[in-house]
Amino acid sequence: MQETDLYPPVKAFLEAQGYEVKGEIQDCDVVAIRGDELPVIVELKMSFSLALVLQGVARQGISDDVYLAVPKLGGGRKRRQSILGLCRRLGLGLMLVRSAPNSFVDVLLDPGVYAPKQRTARKGRLLREFQHRVGDPSMGGGNKRPVMTAYRQDALRCAMLLRRDGPTKAAEVAKTTHVLKAASILQRDVYGWFERVKRGIYQLSPKGEAALETWADVVSGLELPD
Repeated sequence: MQETDLYPPVKAFLEAQGYEVKGEIQDCDVVAIRGDELPVIVELKMSFSLALVLQGVARQGISDDVYLAVPKLGGGRKRRQSILGLCRRLGLGLMLVRSAPNSFVDVLLDPGVYAPKQRTARKGRLLREFQHRVGDPSMGGGNKRPVMTAYRQDALRCAMLLRRDGPTKAAEVAKTTHVLKAASILQRDVYGWFERVKRGIYQLSPKGEAALETWADVVSGLELPD
C-alpha cells in the first residue's frame, strides 16, 4: 500500500460532496474546489507523524480547510486521543482512509478554530502543589529519583519526627510537624515508611530510615519544630 492508494477514496469522497478534485497541485497532495468556497486541501501519509503535521500547518497558509489523511492511527486509545487533541489545537482536520477493495473515508475531525477551556480543577491542583512544595527539590526534565511532591515532603516531616521522638501518637505528629494530614499519611503508609505500634501510635520503619538518608538533601531543607 502506498500514499497514492489513499488518493482515489479521498477523491471519490469529496466529489460526492460536489467538489472538483485534483491531485498534486502546488505541492498539495489533494485539492478540492467547490464554487467560491475556500479550497479543501488534504495531505496524505501512510502514518501519522510530525512531518505530516508540519505539512498540514504549512498548507494553512493557503486555506483554513486542511485535512490530514492516514489509513490508521495506531498506538491504542490514548495515542488516538492525543492525536485528535493535537489536530484540534492546530485547527487541522483528520481523516482515516481505507483503499480498495473496501474503500471508505471516515472524518474524525473537521478543521476549526481552537478555543481551549481552562480546566480550573487541574489548575487549582497545580497551584496548590506549587505553593505547598518547599524549595525546588526536583530538577525539571526528569530525575533518577521519584518526583519530590508536597505530599512526599509532608511524609518526610512525619518520618523526621518519628526518628527524633520514637513511637508517637498520630495526633501529636500532626500537632508538632504542622502537617494537617499526618494521621492519613501514617495510616495509608503509601511509601512503607511507617509501622503501627498500636492503635493511633506509629514508629519509623527500616524503609523510612533509608528514605531519610536517600532524601537527606531535601530533609536538610525541611523545618521540624522543637
